[in-house]
Amino acid sequence: MIILKWIPLLLILPLPWILRALLPRASSNDSALLRVPFFSSVNDMANRRDRNRSGSSRSFRLLISMIWILLVMAAAGPQYIGEPISITSKARDLMLAVDVSESMRATDLQLKGERVDRLTVVKSVLEEFIQRRSHDRMGLILFGTNAYLQTPLTFDRKTLLQLLNESAIGIAGQSTAIGDAIGLALKRLQDRPTDSKVLILLTDGQNRAGEIQPLQAAELAAQKGLKIYTVGVGAEFVMSPGLLGTGIGARRLNPSADLDEKTLTEIANITGGQYFRAKSTESLKHIYEILDDLEPVDADPETFRPIKALFHYPLGLALLLSVAIALHTIIRNYSVHWRLARQDKRDEGVVQP
Repeated sequence: MIILKWIPLLLILPLPWILRALLPRASSNDSALLRVPFFSSVNDMANRRDRNRSGSSRSFRLLISMIWILLVMAAAGPQYIGEPISITSKARDLMLAVDVSESMRATDLQLKGERVDRLTVVKSVLEEFIQRRSHDRMGLILFGTNAYLQTPLTFDRKTLLQLLNESAIGIAGQSTAIGDAIGLALKRLQDRPTDSKVLILLTDGQNRAGEIQPLQAAELAAQKGLKIYTVGVGAEFVMSPGLLGTGIGARRLNPSADLDEKTLTEIANITGGQYFRAKSTESLKHIYEILDDLEPVDADPETFRPIKALFHYPLGLALLLSVAIALHTIIRNYSVHWRLARQDKRDEGVVQP
């Protein structure tokens, strides 16, 4: 919706026409006339332009009127008022820590009926979760052998999702540094309000790298009021193919044998969070639904409507019209000057008619 911020300014729109009607026209005074020896030549050219003068005068007055209207419209402050947007007075600061170590390449989970690697499933489920958390500031940490801040805390969910989808297995190293991921999240959240700091840590392995141990990092997190929810990813079992693709010799394997559920559970307990086990895509989706319930979006949101100033559009158009009139006047005056000079030379016999 487009509105004018200062509507009363529109009252001055008819001012030029009112003044033109009320003020007397300029009187002709012979003493003020400019007498030139080449008046006859100027008069002749003026007579030849009489046929076009009335039309040009009307066009000029129309352009001047348009410029005046545009300037008044710009001064009235046109604004575009967007659709109402709801915001909460106290949003959460929610950091996501996603394991991108080599073990996430395992294809023990299914997405839309096809076996895919674990990171692809995590990306798919996180996309829905992030879209629902429209009122929270969210950030993204990727960790493997090292932990990296991929996205700082932001309300820009589009950029967050883009950087999440661009993440690749092994980008942070082959191993898993759970403690470093917690430490990095704590560093980024330590100055935020205590009751709004949440870390969701998702991994499929155990801590094998890093400079800080997971439980030590959890103790520091608890002291700073950082609540950690841990999620262990990976199927409970898969069947290896038997002889010639048959069931003969098939074995039941545990692809999540390296998952350190004990440590993940202790991390959650120390910080006041919970540990969840995601054995399939459906269970992972359910976990994030539970997280929505545990960390709900604040109720009673405030609303605001984004405002975008539009005054530069009529102002710019008025400027373009003014430049066009100025260029037209310069070209016309130059043409008159050139014709007068040529006529003067003809009168002197320099130029043959």
